[in-house]
Amino acid sequence: MKVNTQSVNFNADGELMDFVQKRIDKLNQYYDKVISSDVFLKVENTSSKENKIVEIKVRIPKDKFLVKKRCKTFEEAVDSACSSLERKLVKKKRKPRVNASLKFL
Repeated sequence: MKVNTQSVNFNADGELMDFVQKRIDKLNQYYDKVISSDVFLKVENTSSKENKIVEIKVRIPKDKFLVKKRCKTFEEAVDSACSSLERKLVKKKRKPRVNASLKFL
């Protein structure tokens, strides 16, 4: 799966990029038709400790999912966002496919 990672308002180090890549690659266990994903890592200039924002957009055939999480660390935000995406992908995979010819009966 192709993973595009962008860091906004800061320069991300290699460890963070590797962590994001490994965590996103695990999504293939839950839905094997993932085309690509975009990860945006942002730092918000606020006085609160929860100023790390992670947005993950996952593209699958005929659909896409977007999850946005705000936490104290990027690792925590990526874990939380991936957990949400895992639930969405499992739900999508288990959803029964309706045959087009049966729709109008």
